[in-house]
Amino acid sequence: MPWLVLILSAVCEAVWATALGASDGLSKPVPTVVFAVGIVASMLGLGWAARSIPIGTAYAVWVGIGAALTVAYALLTGAEPFSIAKLVCIAGIIAAVIGLKLAPSAPRENTRDAGGVPGVRSRSGD
Repeated sequence: MPWLVLILSAVCEAVWATALGASDGLSKPVPTVVFAVGIVASMLGLGWAARSIPIGTAYAVWVGIGAALTVAYALLTGAEPFSIAKLVCIAGIIAAVIGLKLAPSAPRENTRDAGGVPGVRSRSGD
């Protein structure tokens, strides 16, 4: 489930990035609302997924998918000129995202201290 949420939040990233461009500096109401809803949904999804997926992997996948979708949409709508080089680069991003998903990772160790800060151990060994 965390991977599905991460992918959906990456789609939301592409939505908010595209809406930001269409908002003309946040001056157009509809794209501005789409931007605001998209960025909140995207960040919430990333945050939730990062509870189960290491943050480095989660962030790279989130950015990679979001960037690839944003460029693909711009190419399909004619907002950016098409080129084979751009297509090859998008394919490379997608290949890297798939590689991150398939790469084995060590199980995460619970290192929460008494204050609940992930990854920080208390000095007293509590």
